[in-house]
Amino acid sequence: MDWQGQKLSELLMQIMLVAFGIIGFISGYALGSFQTMLYVYAAGVVLTSLVTIPDWPFFNRHPRNWLDPSEVEKQPKPQNSNTTSKKKASKK
Repeated sequence: MDWQGQKLSELLMQIMLVAFGIIGFISGYALGSFQTMLYVYAAGVVLTSLVTIPDWPFFNRHPRNWLDPSEVEKQPKPQNSNTTSKKKASKK
């Protein structure tokens, strides 16, 4: 899953859970059944999990191109900065 896919998955999860929460509340209120509300919301959680957890192909639309190991060796290495850190004197 790429970065954009993670963002899409998170957005879908939030929208679906809120929607099923609202649908569950309305159906439970209309029928006067707390059990119905829980079943509708639980079904929504299961459906949301099936949509957002697996790595579906539509989550991989923007793949990242990684450097080949031989290309990495050609790149300049970062310089080490030898800065000394000063500690604050503690007041007692």
